[in-house]
Amino acid sequence: MPSDPHPSSAALASLRTLRLASLGEGATLLLLLFIAVPLKRMADWPTGVSIMGPIHGAAFLLYAALVLRHTGSLLTMRDTLALLLAAFVPFGAFLVGGIFKRKAQALG
Repeated sequence: MPSDPHPSSAALASLRTLRLASLGEGATLLLLLFIAVPLKRMADWPTGVSIMGPIHGAAFLLYAALVLRHTGSLLTMRDTLALLLAAFVPFGAFLVGGIFKRKAQALG
């Protein structure tokens, strides 16, 4: 079986997947907090939370699993903690882009 001529290509693909998962998780959190919850409270429309809650939960679990999967190989413990903590903060997923950029530059 021939070896990959660019060993960092798989790592870059994993990094891209992780970044997309981060953005997806962050977007679902924002939709839940700033659209669904206000509609539930102010317009007495709980359906938005019933829909967005599980979607965000699934996005978070997928993201957390991906982050933990790459700890030690692609991510340092510090990166892992920063990425997981950012998942609990609105707009956090958009603030950790530097981690992904730095990792991509290191991989070449």
